[in-house]
Amino acid sequence: MKVKEVSKMHKTIEPKILYFGTPVVLISTMNENGSANLAPMSSAWWLNQSCMLGMSSNSQTIQNLKRERECVLNLPSSELVSAVDRLALLTGKNPVPEKKRKMGYRYEPDKFGASGLTPISSDLVRAPLVKECPVQLEAQLVKSHSFEEPSSLVAMEVKILRVHIDEKLLTGREKNYINPDEWKPLIMNFCEFFSLGSKLHPSKLAKPFMDAAYNN
Repeated sequence: MKVKEVSKMHKTIEPKILYFGTPVVLISTMNENGSANLAPMSSAWWLNQSCMLGMSSNSQTIQNLKRERECVLNLPSSELVSAVDRLALLTGKNPVPEKKRKMGYRYEPDKFGASGLTPISSDLVRAPLVKECPVQLEAQLVKSHSFEEPSSLVAMEVKILRVHIDEKLLTGREKNYINPDEWKPLIMNFCEFFSLGSKLHPSKLAKPFMDAAYNN
């Protein structure tokens, strides 16, 4: 293979963040005093029945998750963007860490009330589901992975225990599959909110996996 010259349309840069677009997740956990905490985040990805969550180890959510070893991953649709925004500068930590205080965060013990969202009981974990979210995933902590020093970031590996889906999103035999044409997740793309556009065409890469799923 002959290597061509470097494209003059590309420029080498050093961006402050590498945030090319991931779904927003509202993580509900239980505080030490028995109250519920709710926090937005968007560094999450799924593989099979597991999910990896990237957050600061100093957050109330991570401290709750390490102690309780369970949570609920609530995925908001794009219609819930205002509710997510209302959670943006709230923290369940009291007193507010100095770094967060300088960024404009304030302590809020009732995140559900502040956001206008509704907690409902889960089946398998203590943390509540968010009623308004079309996707609710009850999860259990498997392992915590630290990033290299001096970062406070950690990646939390969780196993999905139970999946709750709004019936309007379901399709297929016995309505056990999610219709991607109906699911409009809220996306964080370089610190801006987006949603999905129209479908381009089916993926050849995904076809073998989808065929296997539907034939089982």
